[in-house]
Amino acid sequence: MRTVYTFYAEAFQIALHAIFSHKLRAFLTLIGIIIGVASVVVVGASISGLNAYVMDRVSKVLGVNHFMIARMANVGPLSEEEWELRNKRNKRLTWDDYEWVLANCTLCQEVGAEVSQNVDVKQNGQETFGTSITGVTANIADIEDKTIADGRFIRQTDIDTAALVIVIGDELREKFFPGLDPIDRTIKIAGYPMQIVGVEERRGTMFGNSLDNLAYIPITTFGRLFGRLQSIQVHGKSRNREEFDRTFDQGRMDMRIHHKLKGNQDDDFGAVNVQQVNNQVDQFTGSIAAVVTPITLISLVVGGIVVMNIMLVSVTERTFEIGLRKALGARRKQILLQFLIESVLLSAMGGMFGLAVAAGISWIVRVATPIPMTITLSYVLLSLVVSGGVGIIAGIYPAFRASRLDPIVALTKS
Repeated sequence: MRTVYTFYAEAFQIALHAIFSHKLRAFLTLIGIIIGVASVVVVGASISGLNAYVMDRVSKVLGVNHFMIARMANVGPLSEEEWELRNKRNKRLTWDDYEWVLANCTLCQEVGAEVSQNVDVKQNGQETFGTSITGVTANIADIEDKTIADGRFIRQTDIDTAALVIVIGDELREKFFPGLDPIDRTIKIAGYPMQIVGVEERRGTMFGNSLDNLAYIPITTFGRLFGRLQSIQVHGKSRNREEFDRTFDQGRMDMRIHHKLKGNQDDDFGAVNVQQVNNQVDQFTGSIAAVVTPITLISLVVGGIVVMNIMLVSVTERTFEIGLRKALGARRKQILLQFLIESVLLSAMGGMFGLAVAAGISWIVRVATPIPMTITLSYVLLSLVVSGGVGIIAGIYPAFRASRLDPIVALTKS
């Protein structure tokens, strides 16, 4: 046992000495492995970060344990034929639909409604374009887990009286009231002066689109400003995550019952929930990973070819050393292991440097962009296992070639 340990210790020392004896060559050899490992880890961090980024933005828009029923609502893109079919089939949802679900969805913790329209808002010589004005019931803040930074959200008394009050997004505050407290000030929407009663906490952007260019008004006030013929959205929230699927199914079935749909008839409305969106995001990022990760692994293969080339050069340079060791009693297995250890050590060093480079790149991206680059253990293990495997594969032929050298021939080539 001690002899085996001594052999591996000496083999490791010889490998280190061979690598550091040719520092520049070793560094140039490592570049391929470094780039390969860094590429795999950075791609993995990017995909994981993109997933987390989208999930975070989705939760800020939709909240948790939340579902929505609307005339046209779906997860993922629709073909032109499917969109036309749904557009003809699906009905406009009314206040009566909302009240039916409210009365019959016994599993729902909350049921609310909203309707929105994009308008251009002008104030004090400034203007925003495409601002989403959303008429809401008072419980939408709880359903969608909204956070109010200043003031308050819409109240039931505002709904009952169709009050001219408004809760604005952070972008409107910065645009129209820079450095000022906007609470109790007025802003004109569709020609009506609206009293600002609250400001929603900043939510940021999603793929370059602002999540703060919006405002909330009582849903009854929305009817006064823009008419009551627009289709509304019905929103529901379960009491907890465990009951969410049952709650969503009950809300959907309540709407089918109200629309008098039979068992084999398709829904004449759209229904989506947060979990469906999250699953869609997982599928999207998983598809990216399935395509991109194998491509980045090719760079590790290229690095392995470089390692093999350098190891063949090393065998040629050390022919005399190999012959001398075999003449002194070294077995073929020991020579084979010696060069395999050197090859794996070279690849492992490249893997560690590659991880360091990936960590640096991820930190820069995380600081410079809103994407939360996350280096996951799975990609770290994948890159290290692959780099180590590349080292073994790249070293097999040179090591086998070295082990087969005839000691007499090798000594005469000195």
